[in-house]
Amino acid sequence: MSASNRPSIPSDLLTPEAVRERCGALFALAEAGQLEGWQLDLGRLPAAADLVAQVVRQNYPSLAVPFHARWRHFSVGGVDRWAALPARDPRMAFDLAITSVLLDAGAGMEWRYREAETGRVFARSEGLAVASFRMFIGGAFATDGRSARADAARLATITAADLAAGFQVGADNLLVGLEGRAALLRRLGKAIPGRPGALFDHLAGQAEGGALPARTILIALLHQLGPIWPNGPDIWPHPALPDGPVPFHKLSQWLAYSLIEPLEEAGLRVTGIDALTGLPEYRNGGLFLDMGVIRLTDPADAAGEHAPGSPLIVGWRALTVALLDRIAPLVRERLGVTAEAFPLARVLEGGTWWAGRRLAAERRADGGPPLRIASDGTVF
Repeated sequence: MSASNRPSIPSDLLTPEAVRERCGALFALAEAGQLEGWQLDLGRLPAAADLVAQVVRQNYPSLAVPFHARWRHFSVGGVDRWAALPARDPRMAFDLAITSVLLDAGAGMEWRYREAETGRVFARSEGLAVASFRMFIGGAFATDGRSARADAARLATITAADLAAGFQVGADNLLVGLEGRAALLRRLGKAIPGRPGALFDHLAGQAEGGALPARTILIALLHQLGPIWPNGPDIWPHPALPDGPVPFHKLSQWLAYSLIEPLEEAGLRVTGIDALTGLPEYRNGGLFLDMGVIRLTDPADAAGEHAPGSPLIVGWRALTVALLDRIAPLVRERLGVTAEAFPLARVLEGGTWWAGRRLAAERRADGGPPLRIASDGTVF
């Protein structure tokens, strides 16, 4: 369905509050033992918090945890690629963050990227970040083919072959959802005037007294970039909630988190960061599933592949959002930090995402998620 004839989405679903409210409705059903496909064991949550706090201390002994954002991946391997660029500005940062995040769906278990500049090989989100960074600074997203920027005109013509070349895709190095990623960038190019970085000026214009609420970033992204999603934003029906669907806005929230730093580097103060929710992706969701906080009612479901809109996956993601809100205070308690000093964005970056990845590596040979999702390159 094209953006022009797609039914309009109620504005009240395009907020972080809607994500929490609708995910909370499914969580309440799980607490009552009435969420089909899932069982909830909150008695396992303290053990999960212990693990996350342990991972935070291992990753950041001083507890100086940055926000969960795409910028962390640009520093993988101990190389701060963004900081090393001789000339940077907030619009360029927005161009990079937006294009890179939109390319950051699950890569699959086979794909690898070899960075010529360092000789290092990366996979999954880190590999996608480094590959998209190298494409960006090499001019792959610019009309002139050489500038480190993204232009609407160039994005509108991106092909799967262009991305395959940049991501080093081949018969022995397959990347999941390649055409879906290219189509997403093409729709971005057709939806925006000029360049993605113009969103910086839009957001800066909404700041009051130099302050910009984090929810304002997300809402602007959902309204301005909503037309790029092939099936609408990350909103899914669930049969247990006949009064309306469940919004997640995973990639949009990931992008909102990733735009905080360039805004603050430009002199703005981003407030209310905890208004954004935790991200319902397979590392955070895997943490709770692997730790037994949630369990499949039918263990055989772990063997199949599931569509993103299936009730089982919608339920899993909703429980993940609700449980991230519940594990965060337990993690802070164990670390001896306050919510103000250690917002959810730090809990995600320092611990839950990495704890989920650690458990996956320990429990599955390929390090993959405990549930397999059929990805088109635009959801996870």
